[in-house]
Amino acid sequence: MNPVNLIVRFLLEIISLIVVGIWGWKATNGWLQFIVAFGAPFFMASLWGIFNVPNDPSRSGRAIIVVKGWVRLLIEALVFGVGIVSIYALDHIFLSSIYGLIIALHYIISKDRINWLISRNQNTQIEKVK
Repeated sequence: MNPVNLIVRFLLEIISLIVVGIWGWKATNGWLQFIVAFGAPFFMASLWGIFNVPNDPSRSGRAIIVVKGWVRLLIEALVFGVGIVSIYALDHIFLSSIYGLIIALHYIISKDRINWLISRNQNTQIEKVK
């Protein structure tokens, strides 16, 4: 994996978490604002960090919960997709389109990683963090 591409993916993830938090704050009121604005990004970041493919060269290589490569891609698509929808829901339609385009370009450039992930067929199991 190209280090620049890793940085881009990291920034895309952070943007998704931030915009989901902003959306949660603006879409709700009262005490629910705090729960959604902080809880939704925390939940998404937890999914991102816990479910991994072992020895993924674009990550630490460790996995708390081992998943198949297609499951990992689905989790990433969920995190990025929720970010796109959140930007759109904040009435920034053009920015949501640009963000989606950048994500698509990132995955086009990352085709080697996608092929690697798809080729992983491990059974799902819980593994201790070392």
